[in-house]
Amino acid sequence: MGYLGNHLATVVTAVFAAILTALWPYFVDFAPILNFVFIMAVPIMWFLVFTCWISQKSTDYMHKHAHHSEKKSLSNAQTVQTTTTGTQVSLSEIKQVQTELSSELNNLKETVKLKDSEIERLNQEISNLQTLVQIESLKTELANLKMLASKKK
Repeated sequence: MGYLGNHLATVVTAVFAAILTALWPYFVDFAPILNFVFIMAVPIMWFLVFTCWISQKSTDYMHKHAHHSEKKSLSNAQTVQTTTTGTQVSLSEIKQVQTELSSELNNLKETVKLKDSEIERLNQEISNLQTLVQIESLKTELANLKMLASKKK
């Protein structure tokens, strides 16, 4: 629950509606257009106050009802009922499944670490092979240059 029991929007709109309602008699004599604006604005603001209030009441009712049934099922039977199948699962079963999933996750992390090290090793081999290819290319080019130099002499 937040400030004012989650009715902050209702309070803000109610204050604005009350101010408009209180100011209306003072501005009636100034201009007919202002009277029309107040005729439109005041009922609309009070309608917004009612709408905010009723929607918050509805939300509070739905959340109170949902939390109440959830707390009741957890405290009495220490089981959780799934919404899709309607089956009940005990907390010990949940803990067991959680433990199994954590061990699987740890195994996957180790596998990923092994794969990462293997990828790093393969990248190093590729780098070495590229260096060897470049060296052989330079040797071939040097041999070709020596051949050309010997032909010119």
